[in-house]
Amino acid sequence: MKNLKTLLCALLLVGATACGRQSANTGEAEPEAPENLLYGINVDDYRTETGEVGNGETMGGILNRYGISALVVDRLDKASREVFPLRNIRAGHKYTAFIHEDSLYAPHLDWLVYETSVTDYVVFGFHDNDSVSVRKDCKQYTLRRTKKSAVINSSLWGAIMEQNLPYALAADLEDIYQWTVDFFGIQKGDSFTVIYDERFIDDTVSAGIGRIWGAKFIQSGKEFYAIPFRQGGKIQYWEADGGSLRKQLLKAPLKYSRISSRFTYARKHPIYKVYRPHTGVDYAAPKGTPIHAVADGVVIFKGWGGGGGNTLKIKHAGNLQTGYLHLSRFAKGISKGSRVSQGQLIGYVGSTGASTGPHLDYRIWKNGTPIDPLKIPSEPAEPISKENRALFEFVRDRIIAELNGDVKPEERITQLDSLQLPAATAVSAAPATEEKKSEK
Repeated sequence: MKNLKTLLCALLLVGATACGRQSANTGEAEPEAPENLLYGINVDDYRTETGEVGNGETMGGILNRYGISALVVDRLDKASREVFPLRNIRAGHKYTAFIHEDSLYAPHLDWLVYETSVTDYVVFGFHDNDSVSVRKDCKQYTLRRTKKSAVINSSLWGAIMEQNLPYALAADLEDIYQWTVDFFGIQKGDSFTVIYDERFIDDTVSAGIGRIWGAKFIQSGKEFYAIPFRQGGKIQYWEADGGSLRKQLLKAPLKYSRISSRFTYARKHPIYKVYRPHTGVDYAAPKGTPIHAVADGVVIFKGWGGGGGNTLKIKHAGNLQTGYLHLSRFAKGISKGSRVSQGQLIGYVGSTGASTGPHLDYRIWKNGTPIDPLKIPSEPAEPISKENRALFEFVRDRIIAELNGDVKPEERITQLDSLQLPAATAVSAAPATEEKKSEK
C-alpha cells in the first residue's frame, strides 16, 4: 500500500506540466508527497511566511533572518550552482518560508521556495546535520486551446494590446512570419487569426502561451497561412501549398522600428544638403536595438566606413552581399572572416558616421549592383517532401477549417508527433496514386 501511495504522490508532483525537474541533494531525501501540497510540500506541517525580494537583497541575507548560518548558506550556494545559482535571485520575486517549531517552540526553517517566474520555482531544503537540498520545479497548469482574431489599426503589437491578448503572441507571430510578412508595411485593416494554447494555473491565472497551432495573416488582401508540421526532425511552419514560410532572406534585420528613408537615386542628404543616391533602407530605432544577419554568410568587412560609421558587410550565397551601417557597436565574436547564421546577432543600432539620429542603413548588392532591399525576391527553403504530402494536407485542411470556422474538438489536430492518416483517407488515396503510376 505504501508503494502505491508513493507512486501516486510522485505522479501528483510531476503533474501535467511540460517542465522538467532538476535537483541537487547533499542530505536527506525529500518526504513523500501528501494530499495538502504547496510547491510539493505538506503545508499542514508548517507555519508559512511569504515575502518579496527587496532591492539589493541577497539569498544569504534572507536565509540569515531565518536563522540559517553562513556556513550552511555557503553549502547551499555550492549545491545549487548547477540547478539555480543563488546570485540569480531578483528584486520583486516572491518567496515562501516553511517553518516548524520544536518542543521548546523555537522556529526552524525547513524549506524556502523562490519563484523564478509565474510558473517556475526553486525549493531550497534545510535538513538535519546542516545538510541541504535544491529542487527546481514548476506549478501544475492546464492548457486551454484558444482562437482569436483581430483587425490591425496601427501595428501588430497595438492590435494585441487592444484585444487584451497575451503579449507573447506578437513575438511568436513575428518569429513565424519574419520571412513572409512585411511588418514595416502593416496597414490599417490588415488582420490575423491565430490558434494557440494558453497556460492557466488554478484555471484562472494566465501563465503564458504554448504551441501556436495555426495562423492566418492577411496583409493588403493577401492571405498567409502558417501550418505547423514536423519534417526533418523538427516542427516548422508551412504555407498552405506546402512551401516553407522560411525564406533565403529575412524580411528585415531588426524588429520594433520604422522605415525613415527608402531606396532612391535622388535623396537630399540630411547633413550635406545635396541630392545623391541612397541605395539602402533606413530603419529608425532606439540606440542599442539588436541587429540580426538576414541570411547565412561570411563577414567580409568590419570597421569604419566613413560616412557610414561602424559598418559590417556580409557575403551570402547567390552573389548577394548585405551591408549594415551606422552601428553603435558590433556583436561579440563578430570579425572579418566569421561565419554567421540567419538570425544571428551581429550588431546594435547606433548613429555613428554621417547620421542625424540612431538608425540602421541596410543595403543589399547582387553581383555588385545595389538593389532595393524591400523588393528583392527570396527563394523559400525546402518544401514539404513528396512522402509527407498526404499527411501534411490532412493536417493543413483541419487547421484551416479551424481557423476559418468552428470544428468539433475531436476533429482538431492536437499532436504533431507520430501522426498517421486515418484509414479511410489512406485507402482512398491509394487508387489515385496507382492511376498516376499507370499514366506514366
